[in-house]
Amino acid sequence: MRKIPHFANQVGWTQAKAMEELDKNGIAAGVLSIASTPGTWFGLDAAGAERMVRTCNDYGAEMVRNHKGRFGLFATLSMLEVDATLEEIEYAFETLDADGVGLQTNYGDKWLGHEFYKPVFEELNRRRAVVYVHPLVADCCAQLNVGALPAVIEVPHDTTRAVTSLLLSGTLARSRDIKWLFSHAGGTIPMLAGRIEAFYSRQALAGGSFAPDGIGAEFRRLHYDTANATSAPAMAALMKLVPTTQITFGSDYPYFPLNQIETLRKMGLALDDLRAIESGNAARLIPSLGA
Repeated sequence: MRKIPHFANQVGWTQAKAMEELDKNGIAAGVLSIASTPGTWFGLDAAGAERMVRTCNDYGAEMVRNHKGRFGLFATLSMLEVDATLEEIEYAFETLDADGVGLQTNYGDKWLGHEFYKPVFEELNRRRAVVYVHPLVADCCAQLNVGALPAVIEVPHDTTRAVTSLLLSGTLARSRDIKWLFSHAGGTIPMLAGRIEAFYSRQALAGGSFAPDGIGAEFRRLHYDTANATSAPAMAALMKLVPTTQITFGSDYPYFPLNQIETLRKMGLALDDLRAIESGNAARLIPSLGA
């Protein structure tokens, strides 16, 4: 059984504490999503996972209603059975008025570019949905931790696996109306983007349908949050990869504190860039936050 590190703020999370943290850090609103670890599965079969998904989404929607204007909602999906997942998408958007969906980078042995998920992304594209993606340690790779917690190294790399699978499968090219948001500054994408382009640019230029405008353009179209990635080197790499319009503040709360916003505020960013990262870009992605 995989060991999950203990985070006191996660174990002790309450709605009241979430509100307190928002107020303490001068944050007007946040978006609720389910953490990838432990997710909503807990060893359940597909039907049990769907019931857990519905319970979590109903709870999140109730929290949004009870704290008007303070929270948005990324509904979770089980992704285990396509028909049930499509039903949950309909329920999330048409009944709960969700602001988007929150997905994991992988589900067992399938990353998001797998053909199994094609109908799901076709529907999300039709709805012009925001699709937020948060990583987890892949089942195959927890043993590669070299003595560190698996989350330290493997979690950011799994975002890179997911983005690359979405790119090479053509999912990004087919899903032009999805607004993709990847956590942790895109994991290791800012460092590996050039390497990915070096290996696949010739294929793209030769008429590969997975990157009609070039691989670099595909990466620049995506949105990235700053959760646990506000160090100066990480932000410098991200800001070389994409324009500021594609970066939003994120925190990984309650696993990590909301005061990461202070690190951004002390980076000497241009005021317009800082305001865009703090709130402007998020309000464009999720209009309910600016309502």
